Amino acid sequence: MEQLLGCIRQHGGQADRLVHVVFESRGKNEDAELELEFRRIVANQARWGYRAPDFSYARFEPIFARKDANAAGLQLADLVARPCGLKRLRPTQPNRAFEALMPKMENHSGWKTFP
Repeated sequence: MEQLLGCIRQHGGQADRLVHVVFESRGKNEDAELELEFRRIVANQARWGYRAPDFSYARFEPIFARKDANAAGLQLADLVARPCGLKRLRPTQPNRAFEALMPKMENHSGWKTFP
């Protein structure tokens, strides 16, 4: 969410615009829990670490898409998330998928790891 906010601010002229954030649906209870936490974050009620990003810059709304919607963004997230997660969990293990992604992520401003 911090990265998304930074990207929106960087492009300018986006204040008060509606921003949809798409999540893959995982079931009624899981979706409800995720939406609750999402709304806490965008209402500036959830803080972690020393940063305090102001999400009131834009209007964020969640959208839950089923896996069978076959959305391109969800497919891309699936292809990227696992190699990145494995790199964090097992940094010394060979990870060819992550190595293939690295050149495309050179401009990434950093990683955030939560406990």
